[in-house]
Parts: sequence; C-alpha cells; structure tokens
Amino acid sequence: MQAVEAREDRDEVAERTCIVTRTVHDADELIRFVRAPDGLVAPDIRRRLPGRGVWVKAERRLVAQAVEKRLFSRSFKAEARVPDDLADQTGTLLRDAALSLLALANKAGLAVTGFEKVAEAARKGRIAALVEASDAAPDGRRKLAAAVTAAGLAPPVVEVFDAAQMGLAFGLPGVVHAAVAEGGLARSFLAAARRFERYSR
Repeated sequence: MQAVEAREDRDEVAERTCIVTRTVHDADELIRFVRAPDGLVAPDIRRRLPGRGVWVKAERRLVAQAVEKRLFSRSFKAEARVPDDLADQTGTLLRDAALSLLALANKAGLAVTGFEKVAEAARKGRIAALVEASDAAPDGRRKLAAAVTAAGLAPPVVEVFDAAQMGLAFGLPGVVHAAVAEGGLARSFLAAARRFERYSR
C-alpha cells in the first residue's frame, strides 16, 4: 500500500480530487498539502515533500473552507493540526514562489526595470512578459502599454505584485515597471504569477 501511495503522489500524476468540492482537476490546478509526523499540515507548493498528500483547488476561499470544516483530519484519516491562517500561509508561499522566479530572471540578465528600459526592450522585441506594480499610477501604466503596443507587441501583463514586493525581487527599494525576456524562466514566472492571481481572487 505504501508503494502505491508513493507512486500516486508523484508529480507525474495528471489529476486529483479536491477535498472540498470533490471535483477532479489537473494537478496544476490544485495545491498539495502534507501532514508532518507531528500532525502539522503544511502546503507543498512544489509537490516535493514526502508522504501522502491531499489536494485542494488553488483558491483561497476553498483552502479556508477546508480549515473551517476540518476536512484535513478527515482526508488524512488522522488527527491533523491545521494553522488558522493556513489560507494566508499558502497565498504567501505562492506569491514568493513567483517572485523568486522574477528574481532569477533578473540575476540571469533576462529582466529589466524602469519605464525607459522596458520601452527600449519592447522596441527591440525582447519582452515576453510585462510586470506592472499593482499600485502603479494608472497614467504611467497607460503610457507604457502604449509604448509596448507601438512596438508591435502584446505581451501578457502581470499586475498582482505591489512596488515593494517587486522591489524585493530586484533588490531595489521599489519597482513599478519591469519586463522579462523570452525563455523558460519567463514561462515559469508567468505560470507561477497566474497561479497566485487565481488563488487570490
């Protein structure tokens, strides 16, 4: 039985059932939670932690419902210690996972910040994703969007991080406009940012 459970929890598993809605989804649409030996439940954002996992669709309200209805103990078939702020913890981990990919893109020289540098990257056709601070001035966002459009580009736009959070990713006091160049890091960042966005709605 243990061998079967180990196989079932591998990343290759395509579909899982949400313990709240009881509906089946692609694993990428859910969040895996694990129970530590001491009974503490924690989110396994990267699906790498050992042991049996249970799954919740990646929406904050559903994680909160799982906590409120004590569904983790029922699903693990064992007493589970669940933090009251598990939904918030999960959101923070999803956010940080996306920002860490943005930081990696920056270290790899695949990201630029600032209105002029982003506009220049657009003119050179080097933008795979535009990242705008959620608290950026609307006028600045409109002007940059116009500059990117004028360059003949229509990259996906990420607007779920504030200037302070973006600044942490770039090692700066605050960042309002940024862009990531095409490549695997850009695709990974976009997927992680969209996941955080869906979760936070």
